[in-house]
Amino acid sequence: MVRQARMFAMACLVLAMALWGSSFIALKLAFAELPPMWVVFGRMAIGSLVFLLAWRWRGRLEYRRGDWRYLLALAACEPCLYFIFEALALQHTSASQAGMITALLPLLVAIGAFSFLRERIAVTTWAGFLLAVVGALWLSLIGEADPSAPAPLLGNFYELLAMLCATGYTLLLKRLSERYSAFVLTAMQAFIGALFFLPLALVTEPLPVAFSTQGVVAVLYLGLLVTVGAYGLYNFGVSRLPVSQASGFTNLIPVFTLVFAALFLGEGLSPLQYAAASLVFAGVALSQWRDSTPAPAGILD
Repeated sequence: MVRQARMFAMACLVLAMALWGSSFIALKLAFAELPPMWVVFGRMAIGSLVFLLAWRWRGRLEYRRGDWRYLLALAACEPCLYFIFEALALQHTSASQAGMITALLPLLVAIGAFSFLRERIAVTTWAGFLLAVVGALWLSLIGEADPSAPAPLLGNFYELLAMLCATGYTLLLKRLSERYSAFVLTAMQAFIGALFFLPLALVTEPLPVAFSTQGVVAVLYLGLLVTVGAYGLYNFGVSRLPVSQASGFTNLIPVFTLVFAALFLGEGLSPLQYAAASLVFAGVALSQWRDSTPAPAGILD
């Protein structure tokens, strides 16, 4: 039963990574038609509506005194700051290159989990992370220049800042998932995100007056399948596995991003890129290898 639950949590994480990998493509398509901050607000608003309609199935909600600080910090890290940096990144770099930077997240989370959650990191986990990072960097280095990336270095730096925000989010999520269901945490992110990005969009960008089919479909996809689906699946997976192990699955995002970029943006994959993608998958598999049941995570100091 324990093994089946663990396998189910891992399957949820893989699906979440596939949805997140596709989100870079959807964002690129949406940004080509609509102002970035309005795109982010739209996905948050759609997600909020879905959670309001399904609120009766919210699950565990055990508020403790002082939790508001962690809940607020969680939402500040992601979606607020995270999506600002990601929007800036995708205006300057390609979807493929932005996806590559996400390979750094597991290493950042592993360091944070070791420092704050007192999780013991297995040698195979470190080895798997490093192998996957090498594969992701290889993918980035052998990729051809993308005409949609006017300032890739700046864009990749913004994506790195987004990963630092995602690190804080993941560590806080592990603490809060002990008392709040994945539904509640994901819904709270959507609600706060909508409230945050609406005034930001009104102040910084013109109100959209024309809507194309591509832009509308992309925003709906981001709101329904990514904001609701991917975050819900990821939050569930993190609540069932050690945070350092769960974060290892983010190494799959660059691979999924490249696959979807090839399918929907016409970016071809060379034999070397396929080899590098295989290296990423091998690293993720190695990072999940366990000879025995992992020690449970501690709590955030």
